[in-house]
Amino acid sequence: MRELILALGLFFFIEGVLYALFPSKMKNMLEKIKTINESQLRIGGLVFTVIGFLIIWYMKRYGI
Repeated sequence: MRELILALGLFFFIEGVLYALFPSKMKNMLEKIKTINESQLRIGGLVFTVIGFLIIWYMKRYGI
């Protein structure tokens, strides 16, 4: 549970830094997302989910 809370905090930190440093670019990116098909967004989300899972699994398995 501790790792989940730390990961959530890291997510909020990175997201906040991006909006603080690049507000206009983040707005542009959010506008472009509206033009992407839902199926493409779903596939991208699944790809990042698998990559994230593999990173977590590797870190937990090999204790790095």
